[in-house]
Amino acid sequence: MDRSIALRGLGTLMLGTAVAGCASVVPVPYSEMASSAYMVPDKSDASGRVPYRYSTPVDWRAYNKVILDPVVVYRGKDHQFGDMSDKDKATLAAYMQTRFAERLRGRFALVRERGPETLRIRLTLTGAVTNTPVLGTLSRFDMAGAVYNGVQAARDGEGTLTGSVIYGVEIFDAATARLLSAYVTKQYPGAYDIKASVGALAAANAGVDKGADALMAQLN
Repeated sequence: MDRSIALRGLGTLMLGTAVAGCASVVPVPYSEMASSAYMVPDKSDASGRVPYRYSTPVDWRAYNKVILDPVVVYRGKDHQFGDMSDKDKATLAAYMQTRFAERLRGRFALVRERGPETLRIRLTLTGAVTNTPVLGTLSRFDMAGAVYNGVQAARDGEGTLTGSVIYGVEIFDAATARLLSAYVTKQYPGAYDIKASVGALAAANAGVDKGADALMAQLN
């Protein structure tokens, strides 16, 4: 048997085994988030990216300022970080802070004082999965992963062996402290986003970017 064919077959077998054994992390309504008692399954979200939500009728255009609290790293027992290091959690939280602030600044004035026409947004990082080194990228090209990733790309689903980020968003009226909206979301890059498959936190960072865009779509 040709050596290259044998090695390719072995790689396919290893990748197929890894894909089969890789269970996707499913978010939960995190018990120690203040808004968890209000959130219910979001049956209108067919994508599965926002499994739990609380919402009230809000005219978002009535607000032109926002307070963005420092991102909180969730410490509850039902967190979904797996064995992620505290350093990686802190790095991801800092990235979230920066990216959400950048997006919000395009629509709101970022302020520190509570007042009228002001929202207060709290982000809680509740879980994350890092990319699987080498195999995550290989799965975009290897036959074993190509078919699966093609299906996932068509349905905007998760790619194989790729990381993700899970977090909660709570939005308050800053003047009254009334909860206006809250949700838990899982975000991840497109199944064929090769760039997001390289580097431990690349996919989680790409998920943060997608999540920030989704929040802005809600507030516009």
